[in-house]
Amino acid sequence: MNESLRKRLRQLRLSGLAQALDVRLQEASGNGLNHLEFLELILQDELNIREQRQLARRQKAATFRELRTLDDFDFSFNPAIKRKQIYDLATGQFIREARDVLFIGPPGVGKSHLAQALGYHALKAGFGVLYRSIFDLVRELREEDALPAGRKALTRYLKPDLLIVDDMGLKQLPPQAGEHLFEIIMRRHENRSTIMTSNRPIEEWGKLVGDVPAAGAILDRFLQHAEIIHITGRSYRLKGHTGKTAVDEQGK
Repeated sequence: MNESLRKRLRQLRLSGLAQALDVRLQEASGNGLNHLEFLELILQDELNIREQRQLARRQKAATFRELRTLDDFDFSFNPAIKRKQIYDLATGQFIREARDVLFIGPPGVGKSHLAQALGYHALKAGFGVLYRSIFDLVRELREEDALPAGRKALTRYLKPDLLIVDDMGLKQLPPQAGEHLFEIIMRRHENRSTIMTSNRPIEEWGKLVGDVPAAGAILDRFLQHAEIIHITGRSYRLKGHTGKTAVDEQGK
């Protein structure tokens, strides 16, 4: 490929095509590809590169704590988790229907792993995703309340097709947390999907947010179309260890 052609490809922003063109030219010559077959191959190369870059951008915007996939999850360790149920969620149909998901269980059983894995599969399907711990979410909204203008943080939580709110129940939330969470759940209700993970049963959410009426209102909307997945069993972090050693980071 000569420099003149490279320049034109750069001008057209066809970098994926440019990267693969030399190989495709050799392939076309060696296999006797006709013009239509050759054109289809180089256009597919460009599309593949664009899809990879879009996925990388969406993944960065999602701000996952860790990149998790369902392939990384050891379903055999905890047979109580229904593989089919999780893979059905991974199709993204619940996002298209603006339904919600709640993972409930003790620390270490895989809630965060599964939530982030479903988020990653949603990204691959083209959905916008945002991951946040409940503590980061509340902190950002409280900090924004102290500013005189704008509600950029709130808008950020309302926009994604899928919002993942992790770590509910690790500790009691600061004042007004219930109001902030309620506004997000209320405004996303039946418009966008939300996944939440909780270490504590929903009966204790009033105590966690320090506002029983707000917790009731949150649950009333969130649970209306939610799929609730209770996870019990051993901790992945303690797998293969005894005592207080906990080095396996499979999931929360």
